[in-house]
Amino acid sequence: MEDLGSVAWPPEPIRTERLLLRESGARDRAAFVELLASPEVHTYLGGPRPRAELERELPEVPERWPGSFVVERDGAMIGQILLRRGTATERSRPAAVGKADLGYLFLPRAWGFGYAAEACAAALDWLAGVLPGEPVVLTTQTANLASIRLAAKLGFAEVERFEAWGAEQWLGMRSPVVPSGHLYGGGPE
Repeated sequence: MEDLGSVAWPPEPIRTERLLLRESGARDRAAFVELLASPEVHTYLGGPRPRAELERELPEVPERWPGSFVVERDGAMIGQILLRRGTATERSRPAAVGKADLGYLFLPRAWGFGYAAEACAAALDWLAGVLPGEPVVLTTQTANLASIRLAAKLGFAEVERFEAWGAEQWLGMRSPVVPSGHLYGGGPE
């Protein structure tokens, strides 16, 4: 995956009703270790990484690249939103290549409150502002029903299912949002 290289980074922090999306900082390192070592978070992502390995290898300021947002609630990191450009690899799907790819990880204590939907919607709105007309894809295991429900809520429609990483995967696409006030199709205004 490539970052969204043409996008000015970091953007101003994005505020929602309950959350702040911002660039990562050194204060987030412990939460990143917790997130990446969590068996619950990585149930559908191939399993967690060993905590000791993360403590050794994670940089002081983790995940600082265009498209990586820390999701903060009440001053503490509760998750991460990832927006990257899909590239052609052995496992990539043709429908995903060259498109923005949305990913997200939230600590289990933040599950069930709608934070992922709120943060993802804000990140997608930001992306539509900086890369108008950009289609976005999302891939998750078909067994991850909560993620598929969230994808549908965010406007993703299933494109295909495929086998990868030892499990059936679901690939959804969100078509570019058409700005309001524009008429298409040549009809009278």
